[in-house]
Amino acid sequence: MAPGFDPLELLKSAKGGHIVALGLRHVAHGDDWCEFALDYDRRLVSDATSGILASGPIVSLMDTAAGFAVWTRRGTFAPQATLDLRLDYLRPSHVGEAVIGRAECYRITRRIAFVRGVAHDGDPSDPVAHLAGTFMLLGDPA
Repeated sequence: MAPGFDPLELLKSAKGGHIVALGLRHVAHGDDWCEFALDYDRRLVSDATSGILASGPIVSLMDTAAGFAVWTRRGTFAPQATLDLRLDYLRPSHVGEAVIGRAECYRITRRIAFVRGVAHDGDPSDPVAHLAGTFMLLGDPA
């Protein structure tokens, strides 16, 4: 793992924002990937009759996992902006189940980081959504 960035330390300092509002939990991370969980919460349901989670919280889950994957790959917490985030929503998540979002930063250039990922609710081979995205790296290039 690249030294200098610990996702858990950053999360300890989170006092607000969407990570706290959605109750996102860190699950695991590696040299170039990060995994978070979005626990089922009736406040996040899009349709009360079906109980299905809205897609917005899942997009936020995946954006967070992707951003953290870039920081773990870079080994530092540095400014960045989401340039493009495509989420192919494949099916609704199962009612009552947590959604796990895992993202990998598979390439970095001087100014752009490329990420991919998957959201699932227990079986990665039956995904809820696929992610492809790019982040602009701000500040001095590494």
